[in-house]
Amino acid sequence: MRRHLRAIAIASFLVFAAAAARADGYEPVVTAAPVASLWTGFYANAGFGYGLWGAGTTTVDPARGCVSCATTDHAGRGWLGEVGLGYDYRFTDRIVGGVLFNYDLSDMRGRTSDAVFTTGTTSNDRAWFVGARAGWLMTPDVLNYLSVGYTQTHFSGASLHNAFTGALLVPPARLQSYDAGGWFLGGGLEVAMHGGWFWRSEVRYADYGNRVRTETGITPLFNVNFDPVVGTATSQIVYKLDWGR
Repeated sequence: MRRHLRAIAIASFLVFAAAAARADGYEPVVTAAPVASLWTGFYANAGFGYGLWGAGTTTVDPARGCVSCATTDHAGRGWLGEVGLGYDYRFTDRIVGGVLFNYDLSDMRGRTSDAVFTTGTTSNDRAWFVGARAGWLMTPDVLNYLSVGYTQTHFSGASLHNAFTGALLVPPARLQSYDAGGWFLGGGLEVAMHGGWFWRSEVRYADYGNRVRTETGITPLFNVNFDPVVGTATSQIVYKLDWGR
């Protein structure tokens, strides 16, 4: 997991480098609009990004308890697409706040195992987020913000293979999918570009807690306690639906 954090770190650097460039004299072409309407109103956003997840796992026999009590770390990575809606309100000359909803489709694949004799490939393939954000206007058209809220995610089920030979188990066996809710914390920059169009870059961290993933079609039967966190970095285009009104 640690070596994959470089992707998120690079994306974070690009987010804040954009602010530095803007502060040093970069001037996007912005069509004149009333100051209040530049940041107040409804918007839609869409973009893409890259993400990674890490999960600590332990293995449990449903009848006898812990089989492998030492935590084993697993990880995955991949691309994602995001769409969303939201509403912002400019409270003062510098402070903007609002609410948001985002939906992600992704393919962040990684391998997980029961730490005994099976392994499988699982993907964090979708998630949704609802929350609030609050930001500080560094200039009239550059917003630096934080976001926080509730999220739910899904990890796909996995066909199980022998961890030593790599062969698919016969008869077929599966690790069941994972669905859980948790919390997220994010931060980013949004820049007014032209007309009602804005550019946004954001990094986000989500924690989904520890839940059991059941193995089926196998004897002896083991369950996996799965405790994932997910980090993402996205670049998005935002259109302010109420811009200029």
